[in-house]
Amino acid sequence: MPRATILIVEDEESILKLIKYNIENAGFKTVTVSSGEAALSSAFKIAPDMIVLDLMLPGVDGMAVCRILTRDERTAHIPILMVTARGDDSDIIAGLEAGADDYITKPFSPKVLVARIGSVLRRSRKPAGSLAGAGDVSIHGIRINTDKHEVTVAGELISLSVTEFAILEFLCRNPGWVFSRNQIISAVKGEDYPVTERSVDVQILGIRKKLGLRGKYLETVRGIGYRMAEGSDEA
Repeated sequence: MPRATILIVEDEESILKLIKYNIENAGFKTVTVSSGEAALSSAFKIAPDMIVLDLMLPGVDGMAVCRILTRDERTAHIPILMVTARGDDSDIIAGLEAGADDYITKPFSPKVLVARIGSVLRRSRKPAGSLAGAGDVSIHGIRINTDKHEVTVAGELISLSVTEFAILEFLCRNPGWVFSRNQIISAVKGEDYPVTERSVDVQILGIRKKLGLRGKYLETVRGIGYRMAEGSDEA
């Protein structure tokens, strides 16, 4: 199996070298750039398996890069791990709203960084269907193809981030069941994953917007969490 290629976007040379060394030492291939413009050019050109993206960049910043890549169908499937010097919930939520799949704050442990990369890659290559049963799923006109990692709504393809895909599939495979925010995160990312409840709300909001009219079936249960409404498939 070919080694995964990680695009590293970092403008501080010392941190760039640290990230590159540890990622390559873990068996991955790397491509490095130091600006948002170069990140966009490289992402479209080489289609990496994953992007490690610093948010504080000269020129086009990391937030803008993230938004552009996650909204373009050519790159929307590429998972993004954002690196931020700020640990405030507001900054983390902003990154997730921009489309990032995971985050790590500076200063970070190289071992934790590599572990996060491995976790994100596993989720992107083996989506949430493995957690709840094999095969595709269809409900309310929402059709999820786990092999192709695609979602169509009324026959039209929509672009979801890795995390959005995993959450939607998990809920669609368990219609009628109400899950807390912590249960949703545990199901798609593993136990004790460090994430705020607000970030789950952000992901759900993003999914609803992309589902359009069928977003109404992704219901909020006040005081508990979320569920996919029961029902049969519809065209």
